[in-house]
Amino acid sequence: MADTEKPLLIKRYASRRLYNTETSDYVTLEDIAGFIRDGRDVQIVDLKSGDDLTRQYLLQIVAEHESRGESVLPINVLTDLVRSYTTQATSSVPQFLAASFEMFRESQSKWAETVNANPMMPKIPGFEAMQAQQEAFLKAMTGNMGKQWSGPEAEGETPGKGEEEDLDAIKKQLAELQSKLSKMNK
Repeated sequence: MADTEKPLLIKRYASRRLYNTETSDYVTLEDIAGFIRDGRDVQIVDLKSGDDLTRQYLLQIVAEHESRGESVLPINVLTDLVRSYTTQATSSVPQFLAASFEMFRESQSKWAETVNANPMMPKIPGFEAMQAQQEAFLKAMTGNMGKQWSGPEAEGETPGKGEEEDLDAIKKQLAELQSKLSKMNK
């Protein structure tokens, strides 16, 4: 059974093929996007050099979705991102983006808790899929950079087991609430 707590390791061979080390098969960018939408972190490394290519491939996934007309980023945001690479402000842009996405994620979680806690409010069809898609987008855009500027990792500490247990308890409670809501709607 795969350990979903650590990132799924994908190796890129010299032929540029991507190899899933857990299932021992080749994967596509769309497969990787699917893993991320399902809540799994991935790490893509070059087999020969050992270089971490994760950011490059996540950006490629976003670019492919944008090129297919699945536009998420407005032109002015893309323009500002390009501009930030050519100015002195480059050092603050990643921090700003990470903080903005973290605030967005928190407000989304609070809204979801409100929706799930109110038995009178009907469950929104497709909400979980939308939430997973937004989380994948955030991960793709930040390349998990948010972890660099917040939380215990930023101070060189590792997260405590208590934090992981708290998160697991919250997930369990949320699943129980969703189950109760489903039974009430039947």
